Amino acid sequence: MTSLKTPAHREEVAPVSASVPPKPKSSARDPYFDNAKYLAIILVAAGHSWEPLPDSGRIVAAAYAFVYTFHMPVFILISGYLSRSFDLRPDRAWRLVATLVVPYAIFEVAYTLFERVFGDSSFPLSPTDPYWLLWFLPALFIWRLTTPIWQALRWPVPVSLGIAVVGAMGHGIGGDLQLERVLQFLPFYVLGMRLRPHHFELLRNTRVRLAAIPVCAVALLAAYWTEPRMNHAWFFRSSNAQDLGAPFWVGGIMTLALFGCALVLGGCFFAWVPGRRLWITALGAGTLYGYLLHGFVIRGANYLGWYDDLTVLGTPLGRVTVTLAAIAVVTLLCTPPVRRVFRFVVEPPLGWAARRNGTEGTSRA
Repeated sequence: MTSLKTPAHREEVAPVSASVPPKPKSSARDPYFDNAKYLAIILVAAGHSWEPLPDSGRIVAAAYAFVYTFHMPVFILISGYLSRSFDLRPDRAWRLVATLVVPYAIFEVAYTLFERVFGDSSFPLSPTDPYWLLWFLPALFIWRLTTPIWQALRWPVPVSLGIAVVGAMGHGIGGDLQLERVLQFLPFYVLGMRLRPHHFELLRNTRVRLAAIPVCAVALLAAYWTEPRMNHAWFFRSSNAQDLGAPFWVGGIMTLALFGCALVLGGCFFAWVPGRRLWITALGAGTLYGYLLHGFVIRGANYLGWYDDLTVLGTPLGRVTVTLAAIAVVTLLCTPPVRRVFRFVVEPPLGWAARRNGTEGTSRA
């Protein structure tokens, strides 16, 4: 929980913005995945709101570790699932640029200016070193570019898991675009590509839902026990084992262990996601806005000194209040009115720059 330019100390999750095909022959959005994205984004906001808390205590730290075990893998898995049919057709390649590269550039500049005004006047603009919560945009860009490769492999998930192990054990991979994190989170994207609707249906039966309750309870107790014994940076996958002060071979063990834990808790999460259309469904369609914008609120509150009041925030009630406030803020940022205001920067209209014979109609890709 330190430098904004050092992602090893924070685990951020960028929401998926693509349309969700519930069935191969349908172009309608599936409310199940929009509901999942909304529930995941409130976990992101809650986790970010806990980071600046003074003397947050062991319970909050345990909750932080519990949430960070699976919320990032959930988003990446959904990203992979939604990218199953992706290819490098010109219109889809252009859509990658319009929905990931351009917003990344815009918000990298915006957050840098924000930091220079309210924080460090010399805060660097370094596009190859993504700001705090922006790392997921270039990561998703890289993963989607490699989608045809994973579609062609016979055993894509084991191969991607082997790459993740190398990413955790290797030294000197480099920090450009947070490549270590891209490699270590890769298996969740590839696994998502391999999943089909019936896999999610299996998770949503009554037995699985009931079993998820004691599983999560045990996981919370385990998080409480390990909190003073484990470095939270392992959850972020942005460093190799040696950078975290461990022998290189520990990186492989931790990669496999955290992959298993994330699958179990992610399965519990998906089991309890409602499948019908609810009031949160429309919000799930706008989680990219909540994700990209809520960082200004969290960092702004910190710079304004709102986290300095120990008499309030040092109490259980104060911590609950901060959590609820973060959930309310990110919910507001996902609403249609906010999306209309900020659409020009989150989803900039770039049709004018596309070649008519190659990328026209990218909005339908």
